[in-house]
Amino acid sequence: MKQILSIQSHVAYGYVGNRAAVFPLQRMGHEVTAIDTVQFSNHTGYGAWTGEVFSAASIEAILEGLEARGVLSQIDGLLTGYLGDPAVGEVILSLKDRLPKHALWLCDPVMGDVGRGFFVRPGIPEYFKERALGRAGIITPNQFELEYLTGITIHTLEDARQAVRAAHEMGPDIVLLTSLIHDNTPPDRIQMLASAKSGEQFVVSTQRLPLDPAPNGAGDCTSALFLGHRLAGESLESALSKTASSVFSLFEKTMAAGRRELAMIAAQDDFANPAPLATTAL
Repeated sequence: MKQILSIQSHVAYGYVGNRAAVFPLQRMGHEVTAIDTVQFSNHTGYGAWTGEVFSAASIEAILEGLEARGVLSQIDGLLTGYLGDPAVGEVILSLKDRLPKHALWLCDPVMGDVGRGFFVRPGIPEYFKERALGRAGIITPNQFELEYLTGITIHTLEDARQAVRAAHEMGPDIVLLTSLIHDNTPPDRIQMLASAKSGEQFVVSTQRLPLDPAPNGAGDCTSALFLGHRLAGESLESALSKTASSVFSLFEKTMAAGRRELAMIAAQDDFANPAPLATTAL
């Protein structure tokens, strides 16, 4: 069991941000302390929502309270996602220096997606590219985000491999490309690519289920699962395999339920006991 601090969005209804990350990590056996960067009624994919974005000062005040309780000195992993305000990013950089040296930071650079473009406030993409990548141990971009961070357009598998290598040069030891579709990807498949700065690279392929609209929050869940497996001592290949397995099972159960929101409760045993998927070493 590891101690994880998760800083990302919160919704009252549905499963994105902390709502998509905390429960899977708990089912994996980890303790999670959650700080919300926003509190919305529902995720923004619905087109309308209510709630507020919390200020950097609000986040810092919570951190000060946790530090006073001795919580920060116990943290093994830091998980960050949707920031809400770019100033929160600077709070996270300061926080990184207050955590134990062994604490692993997984930074999910949430800022946009294919077909939607950027959906975050100005300054947040630049923060990820210019400030966060140099400090994070793991990043988990989708294809749109990786292309922005590296300036490399991905058409082929080799383009993707070149892009993750370029990301390594910017700082992170591990890059998990959470959604990969290239020129040779069959129309009914989708891939994930995991890469280590040491040179190891693995790809896993799963069926691309006809979910319409695609449920929000899958990337948040993916990042949480991958961090949980790495903190539990899983190898890069095993963490990729088990993460992809759990996410695919989550999609299967979501489609079976015929609902827009992720079927997190129905998939809980798949978080705790995933059936590993076959991977390919590149």
